[in-house]
Amino acid sequence: MTGRVVAVNLGVVTEADWAGDASGRSGIDKRPAEGPVLFRADGVTGDFIGERAHHGGPDQAVYAYAEEDAGWWAAELGRPVRPGNLGENLTTYAVDVTGAVIGEQWLVGSALLQVTKPRTPCTTFAGFWGVPDLIKRFTARAMPGAYLRVLREGEAAAGDPVRVVERPAHGVTIGEVFRALNLEPELLPRLLDAADLPESLREKARRRLGSRV
Repeated sequence: MTGRVVAVNLGVVTEADWAGDASGRSGIDKRPAEGPVLFRADGVTGDFIGERAHHGGPDQAVYAYAEEDAGWWAAELGRPVRPGNLGENLTTYAVDVTGAVIGEQWLVGSALLQVTKPRTPCTTFAGFWGVPDLIKRFTARAMPGAYLRVLREGEAAAGDPVRVVERPAHGVTIGEVFRALNLEPELLPRLLDAADLPESLREKARRRLGSRV
């Protein structure tokens, strides 16, 4: 499957009372970069991250969201949702982000990325959008976007192809993980089949399953 990069987006420093970190600063406001951007194992070069306890790091080095899903939100809210407005580093087109399999690999420009986990909505996200019930609505819609690891550092820019070059056979998707953790607990056993899912989420699934594991 081949899609393309709509935009690579970098966070700017935003100071607000809804910002997540102790200093009142957030990097959720991401804006399209001009030209190629380097994707590194610890994150996207030039991207500001405020609350590092919950954002960034190897398992969350890059956040991707589909332009098609952003379009749904634009219609739902009756306002434009531009690249970066979901807090994503990578806005994609013709890539099934919700249906991406945990552990599948994307070749994006010269960078090799690996799908790791869905995003969990937070109060910072709701504050940035000015939609008080956004967490509830975002959860119900279950189009969370995908975090990715950087397996091979490289550059990407708007217009570059996004190629899915490897997909694990277990078939556990970003959407399935999100629904298991937030909406459909009967799916939790499936999460243990996804070896590339971050261990913190596998452990969360084990705790919730308890003696059934």
